[in-house]
Amino acid sequence: MANAITTIDGIEIPSVDPVFLTLVGVHVLIGLIAVTSGAVAMLSIKRAGRHPAAGTMYFWSLVALASTASALAIVRWTDDYHLFVLGMFAVAAAFLGRKARRERWSRWPLYHIIGMGTSYVLMLTAFYVDNGKNIPLWNRLPSILYWIVPGAVGAPAIAYVVLRNPVARELHRRRRREGI
Repeated sequence: MANAITTIDGIEIPSVDPVFLTLVGVHVLIGLIAVTSGAVAMLSIKRAGRHPAAGTMYFWSLVALASTASALAIVRWTDDYHLFVLGMFAVAAAFLGRKARRERWSRWPLYHIIGMGTSYVLMLTAFYVDNGKNIPLWNRLPSILYWIVPGAVGAPAIAYVVLRNPVARELHRRRRREGI
């Protein structure tokens, strides 16, 4: 019974325990909210309204997602400890990105974009590391790519946004003029 598996739509879940399976279901729903709200925040015009509302929803759903991931990882620690670590780093990055914006740190747009973008990449990395073997096309890739591809796509995207952000560009120009 310790190695029993539940299969849902071809996806194997390493348990038959109803509490564990319920937690997995909650985790999946929260993950969908985090991915969706994060995408809405990223793609929205950066002004009052949609961007901060979606960003707040993303932040708190990420915190909840990391919490459920932690509970799931604790139950299967030897197999899933890396998901706990990715979740903690994702929340830490989002926390710093959010804090930079709220407290208006010097060069806050850079820290905000990098922190929030990195948290999203780490969240996706955890998803692919855990589920890549069940995703068509991804399941044909070597598993090491589940770790590499999200960052390889995300890092240039984050750099592009940092370089294109008007507030970040103005701060950079001002720093160059002042010789800082």
